[in-house]
Amino acid sequence: MLDIQMLKKKCDRSTRESLIGNLLLDYGFLSRETIGESRCSRPVDMLCIGSRKKQVLLAGAFHGMEWLTSLILLRFVDEVCFSIMTGRNMCGVAIGAILNMRGLAVIPCVNPDGVEIQINGARSAGSYSQLVSLASSGDTSRWQSNAAGVDINHNFSANWERLRKLEIENGITRPAPTRFGGDFPESEPESRIIASYCRAGNISHALAFHSQGEEIYWSFGNYKEPEAHKMAKIMSYSSGYTLSEPEGLAVGGGFKDWFVERFHRPAFTIEVGKGRNPLPVEDLDGIYEKIREMMVLSLIL
Repeated sequence: MLDIQMLKKKCDRSTRESLIGNLLLDYGFLSRETIGESRCSRPVDMLCIGSRKKQVLLAGAFHGMEWLTSLILLRFVDEVCFSIMTGRNMCGVAIGAILNMRGLAVIPCVNPDGVEIQINGARSAGSYSQLVSLASSGDTSRWQSNAAGVDINHNFSANWERLRKLEIENGITRPAPTRFGGDFPESEPESRIIASYCRAGNISHALAFHSQGEEIYWSFGNYKEPEAHKMAKIMSYSSGYTLSEPEGLAVGGGFKDWFVERFHRPAFTIEVGKGRNPLPVEDLDGIYEKIREMMVLSLIL
C-alpha cells in the first residue's frame, strides 16, 4: 500500500506522479491512461480497474485549491486495489466481484495546471504565467481556474448562457482566479477531455469531488430522478453529509450539471471536509474515514 508519508504532501504533479507510479508497481491489474493534456501540456491521467463495459467515474481537483481531493481519490484506489489483491472485503463489500461486473475509472486531477499554479505559483503556468500574474495580482494562493484563467467547473454546457450573464452581472468578465466560465462551453482542453471520455464511454454514474462543506449535490434543473435521489440519500446517510442545492454562481456550468443534463443519469458533487480552501493535508485522514464507506457504496449503487 502507499507510503502514508507520501499522502501528507501537497498534491502537485511531482507528488501525484510518485503516488501513481507506486500504485502501478504494486498492482499489475491497475491501468493508467493519459486521456488528454491541459493548456500547459500536463497529462490528465485516468486510472482504471475492472470491467470497461460499464464504469463508475470518480473525478477530483477541478479547482486549483482543491488538490486534497486528488489525495483522497488516490488513497481510495490504493485501498480498492489492496482489497482485490488480498481478497479482503472493504466495508463488507467484495470489491473484486463488483468490479468484474462494473469498472472503476478515476481521474485524480482534472485541472493539473490550476493545482500547480496554486501550489507553486504563476511561474508554473509557462506561457500563461503573465496572464496568471495579472489575473491574480501576484497572489495565486486562492487560484481555482486553469492556466488560461477559466474556471473548469463553469465551462460545461449546462445552462452556460444563464451562468455567463450572472458572471457578468457580478463583474466577472475576463480571465480570473475563479468563476470565469470562458468564452463558450468546453472552450478549455480540461473540460473537453472529461466530457469526451463520458460521451465515448459507458458511465453509469459519476461523482465529482470538490471541497468544502460536507454536502452532496445531486439534482439539476428538471432532473430530479427518484433513482438519483435514492442514491444521494444512501450516500448522505453513510457519510453524514447533507443533501443540498447550490445557489447563485454555483448553479450551472459544472460537470455534474452537464452529465445529468446530457445523459439523464445520476451524477453527484461531493463537497468534502469543512474549513477554508485549500484544506490542510492534515485533514486527509479524517475526511477519508468519513466518506470511505460512501465511496465504496458508490461502486454498487
